[in-house]
Amino acid sequence: MSTINIRQIENNVKAIVANCNEDNFIYDFLLAYGLPKATIKRQQLSAQNQSALFFSNDVSFKKKVYFRIDKENELPLVISELANKNGQAIKSTHPRFVIATDFKRFMAIDTKTKDSLDTAFAELPTHYAFFLPWAGMEKSTVQIENPADVKAAERMAKLFDEIKRDNPDFTLEYVHGLNVFLTRLLFCFFAEDTEIFPKGAFTQAIDSYTQNDGSDLADFLTRLFSVLNTPEKLRSKDLPDFLQQFPYVNGGLFRDAMPLPIFSTRSRNAIVKSGELDWAAINPDIFGSMIQNVVTAEDRGDLGIHYTSVPNIMKVIQPLFLDELYKEFTEACILRTDVKNPEKAKRERLEALLNRIAEIRCFDPACGSGNFLIIAYRELRKLEIAILEKLDERNLFSRIELKNFYGIEISDFACEVAKLSLWLAEHQMNMIFKQAFGQCNPTLPLQEAGQIICGNAIRLDWAAVCPKDSQETYVLGNPPYLGARLQTDEHKSDLEYALKDVDGRNNLDYISAWFVNGAKYINGEKSTKIGFVTTNSICQGEQVALLWPHIFNFNVEIFFAYESFKWANNAKYNAGVTCTILGLRSIDKSQKVYYKEGLTLPFKNINAYLVDAENVFVHQRKQAICDIPPMCFGSMPNDGGNLILSEEEVYAAIAVDERIKQFLRPMYGAEDFINDKKRYCLWIDDDCINDAMLIPFIKERIDSVFEYRNKSKRAATQKLASVPYRFGEVRQKSSESIIIPRHSSERRKYIPMGFLSSNDIIADSALAIFDADIDLFGVVTSYMHMLWVRTVGGRLKTDYRYSASLCYNTFPFPRISERQREELAELAQNIIFQREMHSEKTLAELYDPEKMPEELKEAHHQLDLAVERCYRSTPFKSDEERLEHLFNLYERMIATEGR
Repeated sequence: MSTINIRQIENNVKAIVANCNEDNFIYDFLLAYGLPKATIKRQQLSAQNQSALFFSNDVSFKKKVYFRIDKENELPLVISELANKNGQAIKSTHPRFVIATDFKRFMAIDTKTKDSLDTAFAELPTHYAFFLPWAGMEKSTVQIENPADVKAAERMAKLFDEIKRDNPDFTLEYVHGLNVFLTRLLFCFFAEDTEIFPKGAFTQAIDSYTQNDGSDLADFLTRLFSVLNTPEKLRSKDLPDFLQQFPYVNGGLFRDAMPLPIFSTRSRNAIVKSGELDWAAINPDIFGSMIQNVVTAEDRGDLGIHYTSVPNIMKVIQPLFLDELYKEFTEACILRTDVKNPEKAKRERLEALLNRIAEIRCFDPACGSGNFLIIAYRELRKLEIAILEKLDERNLFSRIELKNFYGIEISDFACEVAKLSLWLAEHQMNMIFKQAFGQCNPTLPLQEAGQIICGNAIRLDWAAVCPKDSQETYVLGNPPYLGARLQTDEHKSDLEYALKDVDGRNNLDYISAWFVNGAKYINGEKSTKIGFVTTNSICQGEQVALLWPHIFNFNVEIFFAYESFKWANNAKYNAGVTCTILGLRSIDKSQKVYYKEGLTLPFKNINAYLVDAENVFVHQRKQAICDIPPMCFGSMPNDGGNLILSEEEVYAAIAVDERIKQFLRPMYGAEDFINDKKRYCLWIDDDCINDAMLIPFIKERIDSVFEYRNKSKRAATQKLASVPYRFGEVRQKSSESIIIPRHSSERRKYIPMGFLSSNDIIADSALAIFDADIDLFGVVTSYMHMLWVRTVGGRLKTDYRYSASLCYNTFPFPRISERQREELAELAQNIIFQREMHSEKTLAELYDPEKMPEELKEAHHQLDLAVERCYRSTPFKSDEERLEHLFNLYERMIATEGR
């Protein structure tokens, strides 16, 4: 299939519909999506042989389409018959799409997703995306807990646009007022569908008692909001019935008088239409985040995925506090045999747990629309219900209050939405409580919502927001992550403020400030713990040694951590970001937990690299910790591309003048080496320059290098113009070398490294070890070394970023015997031999985990075993054991070095 973009497809479909040839339509339609012309032609020729088809003019493409033209029968009946048909033609070809048309109407069914299309034929170009799977572009499906959330957010987005159209005021005061208005509106929609207000009362009142043009809607809502803020006994006796029916809400939601926007016919209708939805079906934990995006038009395409999913939130709150609470609950339910009155002991223990959870505080210092707080609140309420059911009492009420839920959020609108979402969550849990016990805390009048503060969490004193004392407090959330190169001046200023004592803070991720503030907030307080979702970059590369010593100085430790995982459900962040979840607490002798591949692994200590080892920090080094040759960058041309030649350019140049051969050398950068791309460079020694300049092709290239360097604004580059025939930085040596790509895909178990001849030039996109023996190649290409690289090295997005200072110079390798050295050399040579046995494949193909030849896998396996025997005679059982051993050896070698 040819590569084609969606703009081309759209234009193709428009042209086909505008100039429709009914006989060839389906073939032209498939061609529009980039299917090969030869395939379409063969299908046209074979169509006459499709005797098994239902109609003679039906067309069937295997796995693509079953198509029928029918101008006599009702099209819905035709498409229904085709979709449900068990005939051999459809059954055997498994078409992705079933299509029927009379060229006035066009109907189709996607047999995979079960989506359907019914449109006027002339409107087909507007639906071109329906058939994008033909072009290899599958429709993305987003799993959300309730489609009502998306529909509600879409309605609110339309309403917001209508209000904005009539109110072009963007002052801070007006925007705040609009934010408050939208949250009040959301509450009223929810209230009229969930027994807080009479059913449909809010929408019906607007529809019945305001003008269609919206001219009096602001006055009506101002009056209604005042009523909602006034207790029934204080209301005027002459208040009309349609307002009197609304209860007193309180809670601060309707307390402050805010100027309302101007309304029009469109915005009034948008409010009425929004009210027609079933708001009882929304999920506050997801809905709040979606509503946040209503005010940001560029985010609208992602409605439904701007949230931290419940499973990911549970990954935080379960090890942070929920697992412990449920363990206590389970143990409390067991009747003890060592006490006189087991039932009494059980009751006392359950009541103690009940008292405990009623006092728990949850604090999210980057709360957004409150997702983490909502789920934490909901889970505590669920546990409370379970405890009360075991106590088997009646006349009970919930003791878990929103006042124990704190948050900081920089967005004014998000703060308002977070408060609203917590109220909605409280009401929903009250309804569940009522089902279980026949009664519940009254939703109205509302109490103060969660204690959500609008401000910059990096600069605020967390203890002033959520007081520090002996009360059990859990800090949780998903703070923002921004790499050092993506931060604005404002972000840098925040880090300067929070990390003023941290050298190298300009190289830290933005989320670092939350960890430092969190550690400072704990600082010896046993009753306070933290659980954050974070980019795993703060546990890799140079950031570890910069950040974590400062965090650990506050007497905290990592008490749980998750193996890195791809972030797949929060559209606010790059889809390629890799995350982990970390828990911090005061230093404690009890066991730590590492979550990996669904397993719970007990660790004695979780260090900043998420390894079961002491708190060792691997700092960048200029010299290797072991007795091995130095590693350096490859040579940098700095030539404007004039000293580099493709294979085609080399052949063309040599065809004109064969003297060029003596000045050409094969050149390998990382991509060239991994993907077997042939490139060459002009490599001219000082004593050969005069001969080289006699060759017109070379003279022209060197003159171009001179011009490029001479025009540079950098003084160092201008200086290089005096030697335009040489690379800008020459590191090449006349010896065999090991080439190591600086960047490599995370999918590979091994970074494809290589052994090059003395004639091969290594470019600066790769690293080089000169004067190296093949046994060293065996060491650096081993799994032990790869594990070290993955743990202490940095990343480029999610790919490995190999560096001499962090990966090679720090790698702890023991002294070995000559016999061991010979064994490593022999096994390393076998790897090179196995590669050569598959010389038709690139290294990218050979090291693709799904395509790696078994012989090459076995060669690496044997080398890995031999390298591991250099460390100890007993085989390692796991990567955790390997890393623990490496870190312990590193620590010993550093200690010895310092003597």
